[in-house]
Amino acid sequence: MDSYLSFHGLVVALSLLVYVVTAHLLEQRRGPTAAIAWVLFMLLVPYVALPIFLAFGSRKQARPRSAQGQHVAPLPPGGSWALQTLHALGQPAPAAYGDLQIHADGREALAALRRCLGAAQESIDLCTFILGRGPVGQGVIDTLCEKARAGVRVRLLLDGMGSLMAGRPKLDALRESGASVVLFVPPLHSPLKGRTNLRDHRKMLIVDAASASRHLWSGGRNLASEYFEGEPGKAAWHDLSFDLGGPFVMQAAALFERDWAFANTERAPQEMPSEAEARGAVDGAPAHGAQLVASGPDQVDDTVYALLLSAAYQARRRIALVTPYFVPDAALLMALCLAARRGVVVDLLLPAKSNHPLSDIARGRALRQLAQAGGRIWLAPQMLHAKLAVIDEQLALAGSANFDSRSLFLNYEMMIAFHERGDVQRFAAWFERERASAHAYKAKRPGLVRDLAEGMVLWVGFQL
Repeated sequence: MDSYLSFHGLVVALSLLVYVVTAHLLEQRRGPTAAIAWVLFMLLVPYVALPIFLAFGSRKQARPRSAQGQHVAPLPPGGSWALQTLHALGQPAPAAYGDLQIHADGREALAALRRCLGAAQESIDLCTFILGRGPVGQGVIDTLCEKARAGVRVRLLLDGMGSLMAGRPKLDALRESGASVVLFVPPLHSPLKGRTNLRDHRKMLIVDAASASRHLWSGGRNLASEYFEGEPGKAAWHDLSFDLGGPFVMQAAALFERDWAFANTERAPQEMPSEAEARGAVDGAPAHGAQLVASGPDQVDDTVYALLLSAAYQARRRIALVTPYFVPDAALLMALCLAARRGVVVDLLLPAKSNHPLSDIARGRALRQLAQAGGRIWLAPQMLHAKLAVIDEQLALAGSANFDSRSLFLNYEMMIAFHERGDVQRFAAWFERERASAHAYKAKRPGLVRDLAEGMVLWVGFQL
């Protein structure tokens, strides 16, 4: 018995040592909840916790020392809080864009997707989390094959985990047509490199990036039937996507190049496009265009999280949020509650029942706290997969990031910050159309079983 206890104590000590050393050497910054969860896991079941930590515990890529702690020059006077925040977070400067189309529904989104693919003359760069095996996914593959055979450079970057979640798509024909296909961190990738838990959740289709006719299709939709027109007997999910052209597209193209290089274990480009190439500013004054907000292990900061946190404190009139999964950390939840208490209208729209039951359980405590603080919560009758934040009439933030711990702290995500007042209002109008069919959430005191279930799920909430 004594020998077993000694061995057990040694394993616990080794597990904790690995955790501390890894966190120090890789400078892994975790929230208190996640850190406590890992430590408790290792104390209770170190034989299980240690291998899981080695496989899934990585949160940030290691980066050169020269890239850390760099001084960011202040933005010229006159920029909004959003511009100042994004500049401080090292994101590219605002860039001009044109012909923004916010898709009204799945059919319009699919038509825009097909139009963008059909217009490609030189290159197609496509990054998605899920490529379904149904009509939509197969249609995209068929079009990519046709374009590749016609001499267009086609590159498909598909997340390794996402490729399993909807069933592996049939990609042999695509490779045979001359297209390049890469899985971002394949599921059987060696856990010793610390990348098994990294998921590329970004969604972007970039067409003819090197030409004046460059175009971007993006948003929250994966390339599967449920995100567009649905399936027989199953209604389509509601989601948010959009497409646009102009110099801004270069920022998305640069981000794709970095992700492509990482997935191919190549040296990635170190910088986003220079301000002279892709911002549309005049005489050094900040432009009121759009900015790409990249979030994930490739960023020094948790950029989307930091921007949402700043927005909650900077908002003066209204915060409108749409997300399928709402599992915020304590700091973000407090910021939203404080905004509601000081008179800001905080509207949160999410599905009454999402496709992830654990997230629906985990969100209970946050919803009750926000409702108690005066926030208005709206539950949509259909599955709502959109990701959107509208702050006053200053900022619309749309893209791939859910407002939960996995998206905000673990996944590779991509949001676009729109600063043009008219387009911010267009995103706000999209929010109101979706809210029209929703019903108000009424907070209820949970029973003992529900309260325990929420606590247990939140214990692993950093992985949801």
